Amino acid sequence: MEKALMETEIREFELYARGKVRDIYDLKDRLLIIATDRISAFDCVLPDGIPGKGKILTQMSLFWFDFIKDIIPTHLITAELDEYPEELQKYDKILKDRSMLVKKAKRINLECVVRGYIAGSFWKEYQEKLATSNQDRDLVLHGVFLPPNLKESERLVDPVFTPATKADKRHDLNISFDQGVRLIGSIWLISSGTKA
Repeated sequence: MEKALMETEIREFELYARGKVRDIYDLKDRLLIIATDRISAFDCVLPDGIPGKGKILTQMSLFWFDFIKDIIPTHLITAELDEYPEELQKYDKILKDRSMLVKKAKRINLECVVRGYIAGSFWKEYQEKLATSNQDRDLVLHGVFLPPNLKESERLVDPVFTPATKADKRHDLNISFDQGVRLIGSIWLISSGTKA
C-alpha cells in the first residue's frame, strides 16, 4: 500500500502557497497545483492522511473541468506530465495523477458548499440559532429555512447551497447565497439558467 503524501518539496520552483490540502508552486507565468493526501476538518489539517486521496481529488477536478469546458473556461492548462517543464520530469512519481498546470488567475474568495446533511459548522450554527429563536417554527440560517427539530447529521429534505468565505488564516465563514452574490458580483446559475 502506498504511503500518504503529506507534503511536497519541488526545489526548482518557489512554493507559492501551501493550503489545507494542496501545495502550489510558482512557475512564473503559470502555477503547478499538487493535491496531497492531507485531510482537513473544521479548517484544521489532521496529522494522518489518506493514501491516494489527492489523486482522487485531482481526477474529480479534471472530470468536471472537461465536462464544463464548453460552458465556461477554466484555469487548466494540462495534467499531462510529458507537457510539464523539464525540471519537473524527475518528480513524475509524486506528480502523476495528482497535479495540474494552471493559468495564474485571481482567486475568488468564495467556496461553494452543497449540504445534504446538517453537520459540522452548519450544525453548530443551527444549534446557536435554535437557542435564540422560537423553537415552535422554522428558523432561517444563511437564507435557508430549516425545521426546529433536526438532529445532528440528519439528512435534509432537500440539499441546500450555503457558500462560505474562503479564508487563508482564519476559519471559512458560512454565508447566504445573497451575501455570496454581493461578494463576487452577479453570477449565472448554471442549473436554472437564470441570472442572480
